[in-house]
Amino acid sequence: MSIKVAQLTKEYGAQKAVNSISFEVKAGEIVGFLGPNGAGKSTTMKMITGYLAPSSGTVSVCGFDTQAKPMEVRRRVGYLAEANPLYYDLYVREYLEFTAGIHQLGKLAKPRIEEMIAVTGLEREAHKKIGALSKGYKQRVGLAQAMIHHPEVLILDEPTSGLDPNQLVEIRELIMTIGKEKTVLLSTHIMQEVQAMCSRVIIINRGNIVADDTVAALKATASQHSGLIVQFEGTVQEGSLRKLKELKSLTALGANTWRMETSAPDALRKAIMQWALSNDLAILSMQSEANSLEEVFRDLTGNAVQERVS
Repeated sequence: MSIKVAQLTKEYGAQKAVNSISFEVKAGEIVGFLGPNGAGKSTTMKMITGYLAPSSGTVSVCGFDTQAKPMEVRRRVGYLAEANPLYYDLYVREYLEFTAGIHQLGKLAKPRIEEMIAVTGLEREAHKKIGALSKGYKQRVGLAQAMIHHPEVLILDEPTSGLDPNQLVEIRELIMTIGKEKTVLLSTHIMQEVQAMCSRVIIINRGNIVADDTVAALKATASQHSGLIVQFEGTVQEGSLRKLKELKSLTALGANTWRMETSAPDALRKAIMQWALSNDLAILSMQSEANSLEEVFRDLTGNAVQERVS
């Protein structure tokens, strides 16, 4: 395993930011690490990279314990922090030279720097001071420094924060390319990114893992829970309608219109038609309403997904 987390806990006084979580990430996987603000994502990532010591539990990266062998771990990990700390007074190329020196790349430094500048699309900005760059280009500099030493594992905390739509596509493609030969664990608030890039998703809420599954399985979960919006011509007796065995929940939307949740939409659709016929009611409209991955996330965490980068 590239990353192995076992019974990992982080406490701040009486508060447990991370509560005895365990998971593994294999080489070549791109795994989305999701959760609402304050769920414990960044804290967990900092413990995986060795920047933060756990209160209990263990983390190993490429077989090295983060506490027993911190330097071995850091040689193998590229980390883009959520705040993306950069030296604003340094020029882009100068900063990457500094980073390459930290990783002791030696003669490999110069070609690797030029490769990272090209890969992250910084050619036109490389002569500028970092402080003069837009937020999106600062994010690219952060990605370049995270990858400059050929790490086996990439930990990316909100990697597309501040990028415009064109940059989003470019960075997503870059991460997917990297993921073919490296292990990538990334956090994001944007479900479209998860569906575009990740093969698997881990969802954390209030320090606890509430889901760990493939994107396909989560999509299947979403499709299993769907609704029908039905409008009848005439007054509906709610008590009678609630007797439909395929019905999970019923909500009145007004004007003889109802939202009906079910795990068997086809069966419910047939049952409604038979019920309407037996009650001498006409159906004016019937529309399917499938739950999205965002709604599955909200159900698991009790929070609305934020379609933004924070």
